[in-house]
Amino acid sequence: MRIALVSDCYLPRLGGIELQVHDLAVQLIRAGHDVTVFTVTDGPSADIPVVRLPAIAGVPLAGAIDRLRVELESFDVVHAHSSLLSPLAWHAARLARAAVITVHSLPGPTMPWPIAQIDRYAGNVGWTAVSEAVANVVRRALPGRTVDVLHNGVDPRAWRPVGRADHPLTIVSTMRLSRRKRPIALLHTLAMIRDLVPADVCLRAVIVGAGPRERAVEARRRALAPWVELPGRLSRYEIQQLYASADLYLAPAELESFGVAALEARCAGLPVVAMASGGVGEFVRPGIEGYLVESDTEMARTVAELLSDTDVLTRIQQHNRLTDPLMTWDHVIARHLVTYATRIAFADGSTGRVKDAVRTGYLIDTGPGAGGRQGNSFDGDGMAVRRRWR
Repeated sequence: MRIALVSDCYLPRLGGIELQVHDLAVQLIRAGHDVTVFTVTDGPSADIPVVRLPAIAGVPLAGAIDRLRVELESFDVVHAHSSLLSPLAWHAARLARAAVITVHSLPGPTMPWPIAQIDRYAGNVGWTAVSEAVANVVRRALPGRTVDVLHNGVDPRAWRPVGRADHPLTIVSTMRLSRRKRPIALLHTLAMIRDLVPADVCLRAVIVGAGPRERAVEARRRALAPWVELPGRLSRYEIQQLYASADLYLAPAELESFGVAALEARCAGLPVVAMASGGVGEFVRPGIEGYLVESDTEMARTVAELLSDTDVLTRIQQHNRLTDPLMTWDHVIARHLVTYATRIAFADGSTGRVKDAVRTGYLIDTGPGAGGRQGNSFDGDGMAVRRRWR
């Protein structure tokens, strides 16, 4: 299958969408598919095929759209990854014969979000979201439309700690240092935790990441919580090493659409304490993988209690180390491939056989739009899709 992944934001810029689109491309290529990423983010060559289109302030130039139109004609399906503002992704969905849009962001309660206009502009696309939390928002904005969930994926084995050396009680969090992720609120929460935990208990806290609020966060850290470390941007390997010597992960964002960093921490065996308002609750059950809270004060109190209860802390850590979440790449790729096959069937006019295709695992492409394709086959669980070419 020829798959175009389109994302306005991409590596080397670091963030949830950027890393997930890259990892999705890698996993699809490993499964035998032909994948190219299209983006307006400038940068060097990459380990997978990337087309970097010219843009000004993130808005693709007219020539870029012309090139995109020509390039997308040779792809079976276009998967557009959308944040709250993603003009390239929306253009790609409109230009594609078979398109899927995945929404990666939660809008704020007062933020204008013209998703109905985007839907009309993009045309007949399949809407998806990275979590039920995001999907519910899209469903309310697009009544009558089906909005499926395509979770972000993780490789739990990559995050399993090999061993755990002695270390002080360590709290970690990984984020882009932007207002939306609430890093300064996290510093206030950490200060409250330090006040609640007995003074003779040695505490360490590390906030990993970089971003537009970096200077403000550093200034507030010096004034509020000088014991907190800000190492800046770390590689994935360095984050894995940090998690291996940590005890607890905090996710303070109130508009967390999914929480890939929290999922990775959970796979590393860390209890996750997160805001209940986002998508983290889809892989964190209270008292099992961590806790979901309604406020910064509740987060501080919950963490202080957990750090003082070694039995509960150890039980959750062991559970998280030994239990894979549902969002492993095998499951996530399987779901993506079924979604792609469904959109291709609609585009080819085979709507009457879409349900049979998903049920039986076989989809025949016929008609003038088939472009020489003989068929897609995948097993009953959708675990692999292979296309035979003439």
